[in-house]
Amino acid sequence: MTRTTALWLLLSTFGAGCTSLESQFDAKVRTAFGAPPTAPSAPLAEPDLAHLPAPVQRYLRRSGAVGRARVQNVRFEFEARMFRKPGADAMPATSIQYNFFANPTRLFFMKARMFGLPVGVFHAYAREAATMRVRVASLVDMVDLAGEELAIGETVTVLNDMCFFAPGALVDPALGWEQLDERTVRVTFQNGRRRVAAVLHFNERDELVNFVSDDRAALLDDGTLHRYRWSTPVEDYREFDGRRVPTRGTAIYAYPEGDFVYGTFVLKSIAWDVPTTTPR
Repeated sequence: MTRTTALWLLLSTFGAGCTSLESQFDAKVRTAFGAPPTAPSAPLAEPDLAHLPAPVQRYLRRSGAVGRARVQNVRFEFEARMFRKPGADAMPATSIQYNFFANPTRLFFMKARMFGLPVGVFHAYAREAATMRVRVASLVDMVDLAGEELAIGETVTVLNDMCFFAPGALVDPALGWEQLDERTVRVTFQNGRRRVAAVLHFNERDELVNFVSDDRAALLDDGTLHRYRWSTPVEDYREFDGRRVPTRGTAIYAYPEGDFVYGTFVLKSIAWDVPTTTPR
């Protein structure tokens, strides 16, 4: 076999594998859109906010959620820089994600490069279960996870997305609240048998600027999941279609030896109540 033939075969295999992983994401998105739609809700009004702590009420007003129907789904895209471990070089990445709120669902697909090779990452959370796959060069699954600890962590991520990108959903009775001080609130989220919690931090402009949880595990080099404090500070709020959302964020685990920033994200596009899957 010539070197050219071998390279062609490798690239052909790469293309097939990449399509396979992406096709799983596409299929899950189609399934989510195929579920019976919920009835349109009435616009969010001031009485709907009465049970919320004062900082959350101010945040919902500031976000543009009041006066609008509660969001049914959201689609967004990020550019990112990901870090495999402390001290590692950054991996440039792009991602696309769909969230659905009537039956909490989160579908996330990322493309990155590691050691010059393409990497695909697919997270799926639906019906209270979660899976995570990481495929390198479209040939090798470096990570193929499921199970209780992953599902708990993904429930935290669903809550995180809700807080930052669909704040109108925070009136849902599945959430519980405790105000800690003038700008800090503890929230709990019950989805099925799982209950997770986070502390929300607001600034003087009534913007949510950090989300901190002890319920989301980190994936360690040995393939195990271990809980460390997880935080996602954000900044640079901007308006999209009358809604204000953060456009820059950082994902951090508080390791015993020091904070590990494993990702930085820039929001490239966002759309709410998408009627059907959008071609990529």
